Amino acid sequence: MTDLSPFSLFQLIFTLFHMILTEANLDRFIVHYTGNKQNGGALLLSKQEQRPEIEIREKMREALLQRFTNCHERYNFHHASSLEFNELFNYARRLFQEPTEFYDASVKIAAHLFEASVHPKIKPGELYIAQFSNILIDDRAVDALGLFKAESKTLFADLIPSLDDLDLQLKEGVELSRLDKGCLILNQEEDKGYELLIFDSNGKGEEAQYWKDKFLSVIIRQNAFLHTQDFLSMTKNYVTRHMPDEFEVSKTEQIDILNRSMDYFKTHSNFNKEEFETEVLHHEDLISSFRNYDQQYRQSNELGDRNEFEISTHAVKKQARVFKSVIKLDKNFHIYIHGDRQLIEKGYDDGLQKHYYKIYFDQEA
Repeated sequence: MTDLSPFSLFQLIFTLFHMILTEANLDRFIVHYTGNKQNGGALLLSKQEQRPEIEIREKMREALLQRFTNCHERYNFHHASSLEFNELFNYARRLFQEPTEFYDASVKIAAHLFEASVHPKIKPGELYIAQFSNILIDDRAVDALGLFKAESKTLFADLIPSLDDLDLQLKEGVELSRLDKGCLILNQEEDKGYELLIFDSNGKGEEAQYWKDKFLSVIIRQNAFLHTQDFLSMTKNYVTRHMPDEFEVSKTEQIDILNRSMDYFKTHSNFNKEEFETEVLHHEDLISSFRNYDQQYRQSNELGDRNEFEISTHAVKKQARVFKSVIKLDKNFHIYIHGDRQLIEKGYDDGLQKHYYKIYFDQEA
């Protein structure tokens, strides 16, 4: 088993809320190849399961499961009429009920992916199907089915010692820790369509949607991560796009509200909308405008009420990257504002006919 840094080990054990992956077992494993059906590609099926040695199996288990450490959204299988019509849900359910049918189920899953690969830009690649056991969730051992697709390969250099020299060989292969697409189906909440974790490194563009929409056919679950992410996204849109249309507001005032919004989420474990409005927005007319925008935003994005929810620290960290407190001045200067906006003053110089900012500070770092 390869060594993990203390941070990576911490991530692998604790990132997925109450899920522990380090104790899991990789019980079964098989690889099929799915081409692009639209482009005349082929479906190539392995004749039997792969049975790697124990050391290789451990490395594979670690590499495959570690891809889910940053997957905070949760999904369910879905069908507009009934879950019974979701093909992959049925394959997973059958496999959980009869683990000995792993090979037959893997063939059906590969064929289903092949049928879903009809967009001309979908890349062919290997489909890795793995059966895991002993994934610990709240101290319960849960089985899981892992589906992974490799759409890109890496060139590896292999230096082989010989009797009197070193022979360099180049090999092309798949890096398991950097697979393009993956799905972990947890054997729990069957009546709701199971609980799924999904990653997609190439999840942009119309051709990329086939993994979630065509192949898996899933819907996202409402949880703390999603509530936190959605509310912060809505707040940023309101402050940067909508608020300037209703109020005469400067860039520094906008940034001040964004900073207070982020500070609220960083310093509270639970969200309360009225408390947020009072601490962040302050003024009644601004609060009223914000409430109207929030209602319209929820309706247009089909989001439910979210007046109170648990705050996800993972979502806060993710959103903090796009809550940029920056004033861009032509192509010459960027001003980063992280503290008291009263220490920055805006003016206009009639002689130079240019705007200016005056910044007050105690000492230069």
